[in-house]
Amino acid sequence: MITLEIVSLRHLSQGGRCWSTGNAYYTPENLAFRKTTWQSTSHDATISGPERAVDGLKKDRSYLGRQCSVSSVHQITASWWVNLGGILSINNILIYYRTDNMPWNENNIYTTRFLGFSVYISNTTDRNGGISCFNDTNYTKFTIPDHVNISCPTYGQYVIYYNERLQGVSYPDDYYPYAFVELCEVEVYGCPIPGYYGSDCSLPCPDSNCRYCHIQSGVCVGCEFGYQGHQCEQQCNQSFYGELCSEKCGNFTDIRTCNHVNGTCTNGCDVGVYGDKCKIACPVGWHGHNCSQMCSNCDQCDRLTGQCTSPCYPGWKGLFCRDECDGGRHGQDCEQRCGACLGYKQCHHINGSCLEGCDAGFEGELCTTGCSSGKFGINCEEVCNDKCGEPNKCNGTTGECEGGCQPGWEGLHCKNGNIYQSPSVYQH
Repeated sequence: MITLEIVSLRHLSQGGRCWSTGNAYYTPENLAFRKTTWQSTSHDATISGPERAVDGLKKDRSYLGRQCSVSSVHQITASWWVNLGGILSINNILIYYRTDNMPWNENNIYTTRFLGFSVYISNTTDRNGGISCFNDTNYTKFTIPDHVNISCPTYGQYVIYYNERLQGVSYPDDYYPYAFVELCEVEVYGCPIPGYYGSDCSLPCPDSNCRYCHIQSGVCVGCEFGYQGHQCEQQCNQSFYGELCSEKCGNFTDIRTCNHVNGTCTNGCDVGVYGDKCKIACPVGWHGHNCSQMCSNCDQCDRLTGQCTSPCYPGWKGLFCRDECDGGRHGQDCEQRCGACLGYKQCHHINGSCLEGCDAGFEGELCTTGCSSGKFGINCEEVCNDKCGEPNKCNGTTGECEGGCQPGWEGLHCKNGNIYQSPSVYQH
């Protein structure tokens, strides 16, 4: 383990910068100082909140001294963490436990509360997803110190303190029955910027594309996004990108264009997805490459194929709702019959209107209304003969008079006058 220079609070407040031959470098400093903290419970947040453990104060290690974070009583688990503000290289962790300013020996009750604690370093607040730096299984109330210095050369963003007294689990007789957080100070020493190592954090990680290296040896322990290999010399394999090359590329038109660092593409997305990483499913009503095509004549369709999954709009049919109604039908689901369009032609597939007018005997936009009285023929544009038996009343289709003709007229349409010979013609 390297020898650390424990710098003063004044030095820490100035960022811990040292200067040598005109170049700035950093001494390992307390990365936890006044950083964001959290704990599972607080006995009194105004007196013993989680931030008390990173305020730089530890002279009074009692509850009322307002320099220690203290959790609630009767807990089966107790947890506390500090967010270092970013993923940094860490060397060691100093933990000062609550003593209530009494002699630290087997008669001090806080020794039994400290027993069994664990420390983790993680990139998230989930301790189980991080690295276990320490798990007390050997200390007793006779041997546990009031402060510990834990060597844990690794990298991470969260330092997590955890203790438990689970029901149904047998613990050593020395252990207090409940779990506590009683931390008067937690100091995390390491390099304040990534990519450096050494006793004074002045040495850049030797491998190119190395994001984090071992703070003592400089061996790369974490590659830059998009790289892999023992020396971070290899780009991510095809179809993968990002940190640890663990992110899978989206659905690109050309998978080879997935950027190995950030996963973006340059040649567009495959069908059904859009976005700079081609991972966002098409919104409702869109489909195809880059989600650039609207569903055809329906509200919803399959984002990959464009096949409609909701009913077609009126006047359309087929799996993709691209075919107009035909066969003399129109409207929703093509269930409505066309009227008497001229020449038996197809009506408008949506509204059923006859674009070229009506056949004989019908009128109106839809050609479903018979001719009004006194009218007949195509579009009911002709007038019944007034010589019909019932004047101006005839068949709407043919114009044939109903009730025969008036005296002196004959024919189906009563247009022919009768020719009578005078009786004198036959007299001799």
